[in-house]
Amino acid sequence: MSLPLSRSLSPGAVGIGLKPQHVEALLAAPRPADFLELHAENHMSAGGPERERLHALAERYPLSVHGVGLSLGGAERPDAAHLKRLAGLVHRLQPALVSEHLAWSRLDGDCYNDLLPVPLTEESLTLLARNIDIVQQALGRRLLIENPSLYVTIPINTLDEADFLTELVARTGCGLLLDLNNAYISAFNLHRDLDAYLAALPWQAVGEMHLAGHSLDTAVDPPLRIDDHGGPVTESVWSLYHRWAPAAAEAPTLIEWDAKVPTLERWLEEAKRARARRAEALTATAPTRRMPA
Repeated sequence: MSLPLSRSLSPGAVGIGLKPQHVEALLAAPRPADFLELHAENHMSAGGPERERLHALAERYPLSVHGVGLSLGGAERPDAAHLKRLAGLVHRLQPALVSEHLAWSRLDGDCYNDLLPVPLTEESLTLLARNIDIVQQALGRRLLIENPSLYVTIPINTLDEADFLTELVARTGCGLLLDLNNAYISAFNLHRDLDAYLAALPWQAVGEMHLAGHSLDTAVDPPLRIDDHGGPVTESVWSLYHRWAPAAAEAPTLIEWDAKVPTLERWLEEAKRARARRAEALTATAPTRRMPA
């Protein structure tokens, strides 16, 4: 079976996540989504019928490969075996996009099942830039870095997150995966000025946007918004999208839904809404934003 050619995304494309229960319907349907996102670690060792189905999807849909295990923000270099498997997956599928998180999850040979926050310091910036350079060299392409959802302030932070991301882009040439749900959650939990944060981002580097649902945990004091991807996009995040989508007018948008996964039809309704909100937003005045010199 021949390798699929890398498929580009049309401006403003809207995609959904790839879930096993939807694979047959996605193969049978006349491409109901503009693109599909898969989590890299779920497919690195795929073989047999699973690999054949994934290859069939890659021939029909542009793909986005989204990693969760590189531990880019860690003090150690990316695990060589993990990176080799990721590079093999990217080579086989030729996705339109490859992304990872601004997070760490590995230390002294131990792996943690979480995306842990990166201290916003010059030392962290240097290590993260080194690790991104290693990954981009191995993959032979630009990597998109996703902004985190945060729950506590790290006391040793010396840099603002937007400035940290701006410098990271400048040092490595990476792009940004702007998750508006994460931005909203972090602003609520950390009492951050959300508009100031968004205005300070390097919008020319935004290569993809994420939208998702979240929940409010009122069992803690003060309450926290939790990034659980367990429902439809909230109205507050839709409002953000409407205001800020014009700032990255051609960037594709992904609707995430990883818990309490809905039917394919329901998920596609969210994608349809994203297309409509984006179209409405592009007819309105784009928000004022600071661009780097």
